[in-house]
Amino acid sequence: MAAIRTPAPRRVLLASPRGYCAGVDRAVQAVEQALELHGPPVYVRKEIVHNKHVVADLRQRGAIFVDQETEVPEGEVVVFSAHGVAPTVHANARARRLRTIDATCPLVTKVHVEARRFAEQGYTIVLVGHEGHEEVEGTTGEAPDRVVLVQTVDDVDRLEVPDPGKVAYITQTTLSVDETAAIIARLRERFPAIVGPKSDDICYATTNRQIAVKELARECDLVLVIGSVNSSNSNRLVEVARELGAASHLIDNASQVRDEWLDGVEAVGITSGASAPESLVEELVEAFRERGAEEVFELQTVEEDVRFMLPKEIRAAFAARA
Repeated sequence: MAAIRTPAPRRVLLASPRGYCAGVDRAVQAVEQALELHGPPVYVRKEIVHNKHVVADLRQRGAIFVDQETEVPEGEVVVFSAHGVAPTVHANARARRLRTIDATCPLVTKVHVEARRFAEQGYTIVLVGHEGHEEVEGTTGEAPDRVVLVQTVDDVDRLEVPDPGKVAYITQTTLSVDETAAIIARLRERFPAIVGPKSDDICYATTNRQIAVKELARECDLVLVIGSVNSSNSNRLVEVARELGAASHLIDNASQVRDEWLDGVEAVGITSGASAPESLVEELVEAFRERGAEEVFELQTVEEDVRFMLPKEIRAAFAARA
């Protein structure tokens, strides 16, 4: 009987940049350093970043993940996730005398500041984002009486505001660049006096990874995106690849690759969302090498050199210990 051939691409292309962004790296380090400073347990409100492998690793080290700050025992250490939290969460933490470490990505904090500023100036604030996402919940919490959420161009067409001459927009940081541009363009058509942030809210890493995945999609028959199902930026990468005509799938790790995806595939592209560790990419590349892939190379599009300092609570604690 003839051996069953395992489908394998001849070429593997790696997107660059890919994987961890500065905000994710900072947030993960915040939990690791909190565990070193205070010892376990350290509580984390929500997932520190949207990746199940990262969460599982930190849980093994002694982090306890909770849905709400009210679940944290009084006086304990709690880390707020990279996605940001509403002011009510900070208030609840103070009431419970929690020792807080705020690992909110600085680029999310920028959006929070914009929301407060526009609210203070009396604007209706149109937030472009995904309903239920933690980042959207935190941003909305800055001005709940003034923020309205839109997710599509159709939402903009249905939008009614008290004063069409007093409208501002802000966006979630992990959206599709092209889709968001279309939504903002429609907002400008409907509300010519609309104002927005001085610089784009979509973060540099989201933008750069979408640029990189577009290059992959042009070169590859199949694009695999490593990331968890609740990762907004990872899902957007799949969508971007598909829009350019490439087959694309979101996977958590190499074990989820299906043979039928690889039938007739000459070149497979690999990228990873901003909260996916590089080790998962390495494991997937090795799996393709074992299948018989002959070439593996990187497709460089954008250089990244962004770094963020650790949260001030961590820096202060290390300074005091020193």
